[in-house]
Amino acid sequence: MKADETVTLEKDGFHFVVGALVEVCGDEKGLRGAWFLGTIVELKRHFRFVVEYEALVDDDSKPLREELDIRHIRPRPPKTDDVAEFKFFDEVDAFYNDGWWVGIVTKVLGDSKYVVFFRSFKEEMEFHHSQLRLHQDWMDRRWVMASKVLYIYDCNV
Repeated sequence: MKADETVTLEKDGFHFVVGALVEVCGDEKGLRGAWFLGTIVELKRHFRFVVEYEALVDDDSKPLREELDIRHIRPRPPKTDDVAEFKFFDEVDAFYNDGWWVGIVTKVLGDSKYVVFFRSFKEEMEFHHSQLRLHQDWMDRRWVMASKVLYIYDCNV
């Protein structure tokens, strides 16, 4: 599309426009399950977009730009009410390696520290409260908090 065209694409209640703040899901091995902050810098045809990442850089140390389809992009989740303390089995996103990774709190250590288990790479890691947020999924045009019950009875955890 031409740079001077004003185009708005809507999907699931979110307007994809140049300048929209988004999160991008990694699809490469080692990045699956992580969400990275970015901004839409160009609209393409067939629900494809060029996104510039906030923290990821290219070989020249410039912000990385990547063309992606709509399956890999979602609006940024809203801030949830401040959580004074996360609890055992809370599903959280942990900020690690420049992205938000989905995990489950498996230990509350005190001093605002937690151990989080990541199913995607079967590993536990320690995080400070400031590196965590409650996990939310973008479904049916709204953000939905996950249920702990799904994980308590999941044999694969």
